[in-house]
Amino acid sequence: MLSRKYIYTDKQHTGKGIMSSALGVINLVSITYVVYNTYARGGSAPLRFASACVLVLVFAFIGIILGLIGRQESERFHIFAYIGMILNILAIMGISAILYAGAYM
Repeated sequence: MLSRKYIYTDKQHTGKGIMSSALGVINLVSITYVVYNTYARGGSAPLRFASACVLVLVFAFIGIILGLIGRQESERFHIFAYIGMILNILAIMGISAILYAGAYM
């Protein structure tokens, strides 16, 4: 006989954690778009790509802060807060790699 275990809880995901995850996804999609289109143009990047990268950097820091705040909420699920922090850290690492490649290659 199959035993089914149900867990009933009133916990919810943190809103700030979900927002952090959404910002992380938007940031990574934006970086991918900028890198792909810069490659397609032969390495020539217009000014709007640079401004997009600056906005990604600002939004990544905001996403990390939201993830940290969401992680501190008690009696909530924190998976989206952790996912958001990881995605935003990856976005900052991506911008850092772009700046390093531009300066030294």
